[in-house]
Amino acid sequence: MSDSALKRVVLASNNAGKLREFAALLGAAGIELVTQGELGVSEAEEPHATFVENALAKARHASQATGLPALADDSGLCVRALRGAPGVYSARYAQLAGGEKSDAANNARLVADLAQVSDRRAYFFSVLVLVRHAADPEPLIAEGRWHGEVIDAARGANGFGYDAHFLVPSMGKTAAELDPAIKNAHSHRAIALRALLARIKETL
Repeated sequence: MSDSALKRVVLASNNAGKLREFAALLGAAGIELVTQGELGVSEAEEPHATFVENALAKARHASQATGLPALADDSGLCVRALRGAPGVYSARYAQLAGGEKSDAANNARLVADLAQVSDRRAYFFSVLVLVRHAADPEPLIAEGRWHGEVIDAARGANGFGYDAHFLVPSMGKTAAELDPAIKNAHSHRAIALRALLARIKETL
């Protein structure tokens, strides 16, 4: 596949926050992202227990429905003291305990689960999968980790998800307090995306 075939890629997500991050990072490489929702594609099921399996399922689903190359991300917050939870269930962590599906509810459950825990080490993990077509036998896969710790009180108005409770000690700020450009340069998705762009250059 030539580079020109990757000028337009469908993002297998309708998450506005992810679209902003990916569009900013991929735009410099001349790749236009269009969300699957803009093309009338429904969201794929995410039944798997690992990030990479969920990302691959989402990418193949979007590519099959559109005929375009597809990029999917599966990411989440992994807390060491919680044996990697919320993990692949980060987006519906509160829902699994009978709560609502919202960032606020997810954060409330996380803080409650860590109420008596001193070890607050955590990391955001992202797996990116790019398929050039739905049956691509060699999907390009990259991953990234962004280390930090969980804090009880939310700080910052930027970002989404768990960002306001994720402190990056080396910066003295939460992910939600960082300027978007700074976050885009250091986040788990940024790390994974740089690795993916390197793979694209090597492969295509």
